[in-house]
Amino acid sequence: MARNKHPEETVNLILDVACRLFVEKGFEHTSIQDIINNLGGLTKGAIYHHFKSKEDILEVVISRMTEESNRMLIEVRDRTDLTGKDKLKTIFKESIFRPVQDEIFTQAPNLGDNPKLLFSIFCNTIREAAPDYIFPIIRQGIDDGTIVTDYPEQLAELIILVANIWVNPMIFDNTPEESCAKFMIFRQMMQGFGMDIVDDEMVERLMELSAIYQKNK
Repeated sequence: MARNKHPEETVNLILDVACRLFVEKGFEHTSIQDIINNLGGLTKGAIYHHFKSKEDILEVVISRMTEESNRMLIEVRDRTDLTGKDKLKTIFKESIFRPVQDEIFTQAPNLGDNPKLLFSIFCNTIREAAPDYIFPIIRQGIDDGTIVTDYPEQLAELIILVANIWVNPMIFDNTPEESCAKFMIFRQMMQGFGMDIVDDEMVERLMELSAIYQKNK
């Protein structure tokens, strides 16, 4: 067999096709053969040369999906000109106002109908986003006096789960009004910790994204 001179291109093609099929059909309803059928002539051997299983492909797909978001989280986390509270507010604002969000909410499926993909996002949130990005910011906020809590690790998990999962209309198929109500509760919860980090502009933007999703689902 001839050596593949462009392995990165092959990997990217496999991931692009797999990501599209996982979103369109769901992970459970996408087979390795489905992926092969959309690879333009590549064989099953090409897939198994780079990935051990469909689950292995999903893991890398999730990493690619969160890569841009993680870069933003790292940048905000490592800034030296903001308090811990201000960093959290900056993260929420930049997350929902990214221009790519309009495209994501236009094309995204109902993640509630895609349990494997949803569980992978959930695990990534708990295992990486909370401890690597949100927890250090909360620790800083405790040190600079802008955040008050005796349970920084648990608060980090709570914040990221509510923000990424509970208020996400792609998971619970929320209407703009339902999304607004959830975000207002989140706002009140943060105020209870002394953190006024959710403003009216963010609430309006979340309702806008929810409306985009409802229109195109």
